[in-house]
Amino acid sequence: MSWFELWTAVAGTNPIEWVAFATGLACVALAAIGTIWNFPVAIVSCAFYVVVFHRAQLYSDRNLQFVFIAMSLYGWYEWLRGGKNHSALVVTHTPLGEWPWLALAAAAYTGGFGYYLHQHTDASFPYLDSFTTAISLVAQYLLTRKRLENWLLWIGVDLIYVPMYWAKSLHATSGLYVLYLGLAAYGYWEWRRLMRQASLAELQPANPATR
Repeated sequence: MSWFELWTAVAGTNPIEWVAFATGLACVALAAIGTIWNFPVAIVSCAFYVVVFHRAQLYSDRNLQFVFIAMSLYGWYEWLRGGKNHSALVVTHTPLGEWPWLALAAAAYTGGFGYYLHQHTDASFPYLDSFTTAISLVAQYLLTRKRLENWLLWIGVDLIYVPMYWAKSLHATSGLYVLYLGLAAYGYWEWRRLMRQASLAELQPANPATR
């Protein structure tokens, strides 16, 4: 594809997709720097993407947006009150005991919903769409709990979303997920820094009382 064809495709993107694009990008950028304001922006973005994905016949991704809205409300509360003694959450690693049930849930969703979409709808890429949805749900859950590894999952799933959305002529959204890749890499780096910073603060001895 030539640069002219690329520009023509992007310029012709539906205005609703552009609004979803802008708010989605802002949401991830806010999450990457660790501010709680990512959640209300995420809710707005997801509402617009319900329309975008329904029109593109990506029904699993459409349904995912409703779940993301609910999880954003949950994450909003958790980041404020989900820590010790109802304090704000800090960045931590995902406990090893969580990974088996998260992997099992993702596999069950991929197989079950992928089969349903394949047999009963005109969905595009039913199993791939369901797989990316499943991984996105796991990543979003980890984000609501401020688990560092959420960014690694987002990097992996974004690598799949970019060509999938381009194939469905969602050019702005495909470009958005290229930017998401960079933001996810930055988010991982930034959250690692915040986690180390918090660990060092815990190790600091208390200042002796002044006499």
